[in-house]
Amino acid sequence: MDKSNQKITTFFMFSGKAEEAMNFYTSLFDQSEIKHLFYHEDGTVLHASFTLKGQTYMCIDNRNGDVHKFTPAMSLFVTCDTEEEIDRIFEKLSKGGQVLMPLAASPMSEKFAWVEDQYGISWQLNLPQS
Repeated sequence: MDKSNQKITTFFMFSGKAEEAMNFYTSLFDQSEIKHLFYHEDGTVLHASFTLKGQTYMCIDNRNGDVHKFTPAMSLFVTCDTEEEIDRIFEKLSKGGQVLMPLAASPMSEKFAWVEDQYGISWQLNLPQS
């Protein structure tokens, strides 16, 4: 298990796409990696831990056949460091997903966007005002 001091960890349940989603997410952000990955005998993810920008997340693949969709009522809020970063991440998360709020300036941000990615995870992307 993760040995960080983080006491509460976001845990995702995917429908057969956990490993694919982790690989996609860790390719987007610096300081990101898959920490551990355990499989069921059928190759689905039994349990996994990964980091994005140093923040730990966990996930599994749902094997019972029920579909539990993610909702924008729970989203990941990402503070981006540069305009290049927010533009790149917005483009990649939007592909195959849905733009809930287009990338634009806001009263609190140089740029802000809200997207739902191809796996159904909702992301708020923020580039704070300098």
